[in-house]
Amino acid sequence: MTIKVDKVLDAKGLACPMPVVKTKKMMDQIEPGQVLLVEATDRGSLTDMKGWAKNTGNQYLGSREEGQVLYHYLRKSDPSETKEVEEYPNVVGNDDLKEKINITETTILDVREPAEYVFSHIPGAISIPLGELDERIDEISKDNEIYVVCRTGNRSNMAAQLLDQKGFKKVFNVKPGMTEWDGPTEKES
Repeated sequence: MTIKVDKVLDAKGLACPMPVVKTKKMMDQIEPGQVLLVEATDRGSLTDMKGWAKNTGNQYLGSREEGQVLYHYLRKSDPSETKEVEEYPNVVGNDDLKEKINITETTILDVREPAEYVFSHIPGAISIPLGELDERIDEISKDNEIYVVCRTGNRSNMAAQLLDQKGFKKVFNVKPGMTEWDGPTEKES
């Protein structure tokens, strides 16, 4: 079975947040009901595309993988069904997070993909990729302040919103995240 595609977006070689940024621009150029195929090589795009579609009201149809390329299928929804991705209001910078490392009432939640986390993460950070957060939410204490980090602040924005919707009240999105993190890091051996 083949899927009728109206537009194809080449996002190969681009890292977060660029596949989503380019997807948003292309979705603005197509009509409701049309299907966009996004070709990407960034493994994080699997979660990013699902999260972006969910947060905007567009429809994530699915993905398939061939070799190193991920093929994401998205359907543009009617304007009455869509919305702009909102910026989570509680945003802190990297320097603010540095002051919270090693405080027992603080949870640093890293929502990047496992491959990103393994090679460099903030000491003590809990790794729960954005795509797994909903089903693993019980692993996080609602009593702690939660600092959500990703590569650039986009996935962490979506994660912070999800935590807030699930009743977590002390949640902070860390921007710009690991791309400009100059604090301590460690890697898995």
